[in-house]
Amino acid sequence: MFIDEAKIYVKAGDGGNGVVAFRREAHVPRGGPSGGAGGKGGDVYLVVAPQVNTLVAFSKKVHFRAPNGAHGRGKNQTGAQGEDLLISVPVGTVAYDTETGQLLADLVAPDQRALVARGGRGGRGNRAFRSATNQAPRIAENGEPGQELWLRMELKLLADVGIVGMPNAGKSTLLARVSAARPKIADYPFTTLEPSLGVVVLGDRDMVWADIPGLIEGAHAGVGLGHKFLRHVERTRVLIHLLNGTSPDPLGDYEAINQELGLFNTRLAEKPQVVVLNKLDLPDVQAAWPDLVAALRARGVAEPLAISAVTGEGVEALLYRMADLLAELPPPLPLPEIEAVPDLTPEEDMSFTIERDMDGAWRVTGRRIERIVIMTRWEYYDAVMRFQRILEALGITEALRQRGVREGDIVRIGDMQLEWSEEHAF
Repeated sequence: MFIDEAKIYVKAGDGGNGVVAFRREAHVPRGGPSGGAGGKGGDVYLVVAPQVNTLVAFSKKVHFRAPNGAHGRGKNQTGAQGEDLLISVPVGTVAYDTETGQLLADLVAPDQRALVARGGRGGRGNRAFRSATNQAPRIAENGEPGQELWLRMELKLLADVGIVGMPNAGKSTLLARVSAARPKIADYPFTTLEPSLGVVVLGDRDMVWADIPGLIEGAHAGVGLGHKFLRHVERTRVLIHLLNGTSPDPLGDYEAINQELGLFNTRLAEKPQVVVLNKLDLPDVQAAWPDLVAALRARGVAEPLAISAVTGEGVEALLYRMADLLAELPPPLPLPEIEAVPDLTPEEDMSFTIERDMDGAWRVTGRRIERIVIMTRWEYYDAVMRFQRILEALGITEALRQRGVREGDIVRIGDMQLEWSEEHAF
């Protein structure tokens, strides 16, 4: 089964927790803090595996989680880092963040990999908080949560030549004639419901051809299976525009297909095309060919060809035309540059908002402060005092006062619920 779309959930590993520990060894009467940091959580990567051809594996498994980092230990021992999770995908996979639509990966080469979710950093142990004024800190951090998101993945076939045309034009028959591919073939429209690839060998040259299922009017807007088919044309370097010789209006078919290509993506309409009339083995098609050549040339088609995919007539000339055309083309355009997956806690992201919940409690939201809440070890007094200082530094304490917070009010930050006290803020 050929599956070219999938949606999966990925979760990078959480960082391990830091610990509070002190040296307790013989002959060290005043051992200092020795709590180690937690290990970083594992990252999540998409990796191109040459043996994978479709996205079918993701119809069976949807959730992927990288291991967490190990917790720190005494004697300044840092926890082990969580192992990275590598998810195998086929060449030609494109991945987007489902929520934002951001392009995260465009994988076009074997063994290429893309980071799609960063693991959380390990929490610091109390050794990291020692200072001249606090030689024995009782404070440590929880590990930072790893990134989590839903990915929308699409597969775009990578082929040198894409065969497009109306249903029943003979695309599958042509691919079967010139390569070892064996697509399903029958004499009725929409026999081909999924793209097929074939390797065409011509002397010391080889090409990858793709049979793109038949397009119909409105395909650019998703009519039929238009989007699913047109997506596979985007990566091809050259198009064979195959016309059905038995169609009542081959010229109308030609115009309709070009219109659909241009409406879906203007770059598709600009791709080099070789226009080919199929079914030349039929007498009526042979008789109509001279007039069709003249009409195509009037539309700017320089050298239309005629073949019979069934008997092989004219196919060799087509193969040499495609090989020569590919040799003349400049290298493929570079793929769009992809922004790196953002860090979990960018230092500049200090913004926050304050709102009232339905029950009258105050709700503080902000990416950085919510992560600080998660990483705070609330069982340690020093950690709570540090949290108070962070609120002051970020301006949250003063902002709450200006909004009218009162003694005993509930303030929620992330999953933490705190009670306001003017003496200690919380």
